[in-house]
Amino acid sequence: MIMPIVAYGAAVLKKKAKDLDLNDPKLPELIANMWETMYASHGVGLAAPQVGLPYRLFVVDASPFADDESLDAAEANALKDFKEVFINPIMVSESGDFWVFNEGCLSIPDIREDVRRKETITIRYYNENLEEQTRTLDGLAARVVQHEYDHIEGILFTDHLTAFKKRLLKGRLQNIAKGNIDVDYRMRFPNELK
Repeated sequence: MIMPIVAYGAAVLKKKAKDLDLNDPKLPELIANMWETMYASHGVGLAAPQVGLPYRLFVVDASPFADDESLDAAEANALKDFKEVFINPIMVSESGDFWVFNEGCLSIPDIREDVRRKETITIRYYNENLEEQTRTLDGLAARVVQHEYDHIEGILFTDHLTAFKKRLLKGRLQNIAKGNIDVDYRMRFPNELK
């Protein structure tokens, strides 16, 4: 089932999410719905708060980045197969140099900005088979995971911007919160969530 994406301004996007019960019988259905919603919205990642659910869960499929001609063959090949479910993840470490990449977000449509993030991460989580995993990722795979991890921590990519840049975007962000935007996927806006 395709769920509507919650828009900028919704309280659920600014709250730290809570752990999921790994024994919840509805978990497989929720994961399937999140995949379906992410693909219908043309995203490469989707976190539970983005569909209005305050849980530590996100899905990532970075394969669209594999076609980026600026990547070396090894990174492109790694991204081609990078599809994963992250349940109750914990960021173990972020390391390396900061690097800038232009990010966007399904909850903040039509706004893209350069965001600085560390190049390498190590994250511990449960996969969709409820197996505990610890992975070290770098480059675009790390960035996509950092972006989605931020969502379950109540952080949006716009929170990483300078105060000046935030002021420049204020009117556009207010329009998104009010629903004054055209998108080609289902959305729910803060006034509809009350």
